[in-house]
Amino acid sequence: MGFYANSPGWTRPMLSIGLDHLQIKWDLALDLTASISPTNLIEPLPSTRMASTRSKGSAGEEADDEQARPSKRPRVEDNAASSLSIPAASDGGDAIGQREEEYFDEEQEDGIDDTSGAARGSDLYLDTINRATLDFDFEKVCSVSLSNINVYGCLVCGKYFQGRGRKSYAQDGYPVSDPSLEDISFVLAPSFTRASVSTLSTPAHLSKPSYDLSSKPYLPGYIGLNNIKRNDYMNVIIHSLLHVSPLRDYLLLSNFDHKQSELLRRFAALAKKVWNPRLFKSQVSPHEFLQEVGRASAGKFRLENQGDPVEFLGWLLNRLHKDMGGTKKRNSSIMFSTFQGELRMETQQVVVRPTAAGHERPHFDIDREIKTAVSPFLFLAVDLPPPPLFQDAVEKNIIPQVSIYSVLAKYDGITTQESRGQLRRYKCQRLPPYIILHYKRFTKNAFVEERNPTIVNFPLRGVDFREYLDVPPGHPPTVYDLVANVTHESVADTARNQESTVWKVHLRAGSGGGDNEKWFQIQDLIVEEIRKEMIFLGETVLQVRLLFFHTHLVLDTA
Repeated sequence: MGFYANSPGWTRPMLSIGLDHLQIKWDLALDLTASISPTNLIEPLPSTRMASTRSKGSAGEEADDEQARPSKRPRVEDNAASSLSIPAASDGGDAIGQREEEYFDEEQEDGIDDTSGAARGSDLYLDTINRATLDFDFEKVCSVSLSNINVYGCLVCGKYFQGRGRKSYAQDGYPVSDPSLEDISFVLAPSFTRASVSTLSTPAHLSKPSYDLSSKPYLPGYIGLNNIKRNDYMNVIIHSLLHVSPLRDYLLLSNFDHKQSELLRRFAALAKKVWNPRLFKSQVSPHEFLQEVGRASAGKFRLENQGDPVEFLGWLLNRLHKDMGGTKKRNSSIMFSTFQGELRMETQQVVVRPTAAGHERPHFDIDREIKTAVSPFLFLAVDLPPPPLFQDAVEKNIIPQVSIYSVLAKYDGITTQESRGQLRRYKCQRLPPYIILHYKRFTKNAFVEERNPTIVNFPLRGVDFREYLDVPPGHPPTVYDLVANVTHESVADTARNQESTVWKVHLRAGSGGGDNEKWFQIQDLIVEEIRKEMIFLGETVLQVRLLFFHTHLVLDTA
């Protein structure tokens, strides 16, 4: 990464930052905010050297500056406006392709002399940089040619332009080294160390708020994600995964190259932005990552359409596992070592026998054949009891409440479920460090997709899964604490209304309870602290829980 000073001929000099490992360049001071007309064009530079633009100083100083700085070749054309005309839509890809081909030919001819000395800060127009307009979250394409090859970002207006050939919109330049530009480099490409990520889940992180350009305090990792159109169902999943410590640390400490997939690299870049303690704005747009999600999923998950966060989570976990080089083997990727467990399922054909009271109900018969299979899982689906069909005296639907232990009884190995002429019962064989619970609120019938408003009562800490696991004597504790909680809000109706759907996520900050722990509710760009007693009142759809013993094991061995 490096900064460059550019001179596009008929404009003043500008700064640029290069990302050579991404084959993308960023122009940082090209002033194209004014409309192009003969009356407002800036006068061309009178000399082929940038030193001639200075109007003050002794002749000796000017001579020394001319020797120290690289020569600049400004482009002056009779019709400056025509040099920046936007290509018509009919040009299509041929026009852009021809323009890129010309760029590569001219870049070889007009090589940049990077061996010359760096220019002094007084010549670089550093006072024109407007950090409030910088936004590196969106896709980097030239605002004129729509090309993504060697793109520069303007530090004055924030727009993107292609460079650096003679006929490109941002010409050649030379490297610039100035300490005042370091904060821009960090916002563009944040970096983390093991020491810095080790405190992100501790109470010490709560005592270190950061401040944006407007002096507004924010807590890194607990910032809003922009809802571009209808992508709030993906935002809550992004937040939930980026607060899973092993996955978060893996992404923050990563230094991916082009051998990794584009989806994995963009997800890591988004994670670094969310946890960046030196943001210019206390919010982040996931546009680049979600654009790649749309391409990788063949349009299944799009910004424009509301979707199901559970489906998106399942797809994302498996796709990231594959992109990380994972296989079907256990612990073959960070995704499997963090979320994968094993479940035993026993099935038997339905047998109906009368009970002592004369009722007939299906049950398991130990004398008949029972098929047993063990399969891995990334999250457990939990069934909710059906809502009441009748209304109470004031003509309002009764909203039932159930305990989390009553719905988890599905996995005790005793409770049976009938499905397609078979009885099934489940029990866990191995639990992962982080367990994801999916509360099935939506069921489809021949007409509509029904919503179950049942409220699940759950503790934030101390949910013991020992009853749902085949454990030998002396097995470590199986107590899980809540890390993230995804809720659904909609109009008061039994049918699912995607147009009025609102997705929110509750995230834990710190640990240990009491003053060492806080909870935040995030809905798109709205981030607010929430009382612990209010968390279970929503219609929970997803939960991410951390194994309590796993937490202390990591802390003891670190």
